[in-house]
Parts: sequence; C-alpha cells; structure tokens
Amino acid sequence: MRTVLVVEDEMKIARVVRDYLTDAGFDVIVASNGEAALASARGSRPDLVVLDLGLPGIDGLDVARELRGSSHVPIVMLTARGEETDRIVGLELGADDYVVKPFSPKELVARVRAVLRRTSTAEMLREQPVRVADVEIDPQRMRVTASGRPVELTPTEFQLLAALAREPGRVFTRGQLLDAIHGMAIESYERAIDAHVKNIRKKLEPEPGKPRYVLTVHGVGYRFADA
Repeated sequence: MRTVLVVEDEMKIARVVRDYLTDAGFDVIVASNGEAALASARGSRPDLVVLDLGLPGIDGLDVARELRGSSHVPIVMLTARGEETDRIVGLELGADDYVVKPFSPKELVARVRAVLRRTSTAEMLREQPVRVADVEIDPQRMRVTASGRPVELTPTEFQLLAALAREPGRVFTRGQLLDAIHGMAIESYERAIDAHVKNIRKKLEPEPGKPRYVLTVHGVGYRFADA
C-alpha cells in the first residue's frame, strides 16, 4: 500500500483529504505544520506528499525546499487561487504538481494517482535507454547521465526530459509536454512546463543560461538538440 503524507493546518480540509485518499486505497499520515511534516517525512518515508503552502511557522515552500534537499519524494502542492507566484516558486523547488483551493477531493486523488504513475518503474521497464549526443537516459533505472556525469531529476523532470529526448529536433508545444508527462491537464497551466524546464537546465546543462540540450523555440515551446 502506498503511503501519502498530507500536510495541512486546516483540520477540516485535512480530514476530507485523508478520508478520500484512504477510500482510494492509500495509507495516510496527517501533519498540521512544517516541523511535523519534516519529522514524518524522515520517519515514515512516504511515497508522496500533499503539501499546503500556507502553513504556520515553517511555510510550505520551506518544507518543499527541505524535502528536496534530502529526497525525490513526489510533492503535490495545495495553493490558494491568488498564489500564482508561490506556485511557480514551488514548481521551481521541485514540486511535481499543484491543486488550487477550493478543490475537488476527487481531483486531488486523481492528481496523486497520476504523479505516482510517473514515479512507477513498471511502465518504464518496457522502454529502451535513450542516447542523444552525450546524454543518456535509462528509463529502467530512472537514471540520466551527461558526459558520464549523473544528473539527479525528480520523476516529473525525468519524464519531461525523456519525452523531449526520444524525438530530438522535434518541437513540442507546452500543451503537448503537459500531455506527455501525464495527469497535469486539469486546470494546470503551461507555465508549469517552464518551471520544470528551468530545473532540468540547472541540473543538466553545463551553462544553464546558454543551454546545449533543452532548447527554447520562441513562441512555440521546446525541443531537444539534434544528435
């Protein structure tokens, strides 16, 4: 059974989320603040974290930053409708997806399942490694190297890079990339792709400001450099 850590200080919302996730077959742990969330993440090693950004004390962005410093656990953020800047920052910190309050609990369960599908290697076992120039992507091991150097990506970043590298030279729109990484189409917006690409470049490119691999096609989207 997959374990989900729900970090939410509004107990009414936390209970609803817990009940829906439990009914969907997940084991659920609830934390009401950032310190408790980090302690639970260290002790329980959840498969996914549902993280409210508006927490007392240590806020959700700081929790996300701490989690990303020590693990690649998938993160689905909960944000208020007016917090677009926080959503961008959260995605740039390595969150995998977000849901805007007020939200449908069924939608949240669908997002959780979609993100967990991206982290599962079961579907990837059928895929062959991809090599373009000096970048190698191994779906079976969920491993990326560039010139022999390991590149640590979150599951969403991995899927996005793999989608681009499988067809070097092809121009993908942001909408096509949202579809390629599964499950981000409902109310997601295309700037989420820009945030993930920015993260990939920081980790992959020798000079992120002058990318060699993941290239911008202005007014359209992105492409992976030709071999």
